[in-house]
Amino acid sequence: MTDWISCQSPSGSSDDLGPLQLAWLGDAVWEMHQRLRYCQKPGRSKDLHHAVVLEVKACAQAQALILLNPYLTEAEKDYVRKGRNRAGRGPRKVDPATYAMATGFETMVGWLFLKNPPRLSELLERLQDTPSST
Repeated sequence: MTDWISCQSPSGSSDDLGPLQLAWLGDAVWEMHQRLRYCQKPGRSKDLHHAVVLEVKACAQAQALILLNPYLTEAEKDYVRKGRNRAGRGPRKVDPATYAMATGFETMVGWLFLKNPPRLSELLERLQDTPSST
């Protein structure tokens, strides 16, 4: 389900973007990835929407980061740190540490989407192979 990512060509523009811009992009990429996963399943739009929302919440992104952490390169971990350090407090309902981890995850996803789409695809496939993912 990551074919749409792996066929992208790397872009040189990520160096011009700060961590929060990369996180914003990464959030969109992550949501698109989840929507494409769920559109393969039969269901009503409302039910599919709720399922995707559960996958794109900060706590789910933080959990994805925890699962991927052993496989990340130092450069990828560096982008996670940059995003985590730039994260604000976040919504009241979300623990600040969880929100920071989610922002770090999004930053890394945005950076990989622009710089190394095949690597991003590889990492997202790894998440799909874990028992806790749907």
